[in-house]
Amino acid sequence: MKKLRTVVQYECVTSFKYIWIFYAVVFAVIAVISAIIFLVEGSLELVGTNCLEVNSLVYVGILGALGFKEDFRMLIQNGFTRTYIFLATLSLFGFVAGILALVDTIVGRGLHTLLPGGYDSVFGALYGYQYSPVLNWLWLFLVYLTVCCLFYLAILVINRLGKVSSLTLGIVLAMVIVLVLPVVFRFLLPGRVTEQIRRFLMGAMGFPRGGEVNLLFPILFFMAVFLLLGTASYLVIRRAELKA
Repeated sequence: MKKLRTVVQYECVTSFKYIWIFYAVVFAVIAVISAIIFLVEGSLELVGTNCLEVNSLVYVGILGALGFKEDFRMLIQNGFTRTYIFLATLSLFGFVAGILALVDTIVGRGLHTLLPGGYDSVFGALYGYQYSPVLNWLWLFLVYLTVCCLFYLAILVINRLGKVSSLTLGIVLAMVIVLVLPVVFRFLLPGRVTEQIRRFLMGAMGFPRGGEVNLLFPILFFMAVFLLLGTASYLVIRRAELKA
């Protein structure tokens, strides 16, 4: 347990400074763009931005994709088991997702209140601002955690299959999603089945029939997807090999 605590502390402390570098870059870019618009137009009326959480989604996606190879090599060579490495990685994802969700919740609600032109966060645009900030944070936390695990599983599969096989698999999946699924949904599946799938997805995102919003559904949905991706990642990393 002491070794696990050590590697968790290492992962979290290492990632902490990069979170603030990420936010510094994001807000610096926004400031530069605002300054350019002000110099050109003479006012800030045309300055506007929404859904800054999209930047965080990109960040956690990169984190998930890069969260395997170098750390795995170093930790394996220092005697850590694959189970400890997996638990440490999940702790890192939870740590980063929690901080990003907290900052994005505070910034999103603050900008929505302060900016005269209005600002919409992803959560606010979907569900509104009448809900508790805690629910806002929890929803973002689970979304970020799920994205981390999705990209982590993808990089584990790539490592397991090799570049050629994983590229082939990726092309096949892309063709299925882009070409096959639209045909299946439009021409092969009965309309009743398609409608049931649509209702399920809408309900999973918190929009059941009747027009009411139920945030319990997306929270449970993202928890289930996270557990599924996490379990799959653990099964793959148990057989992961240390490659050159």
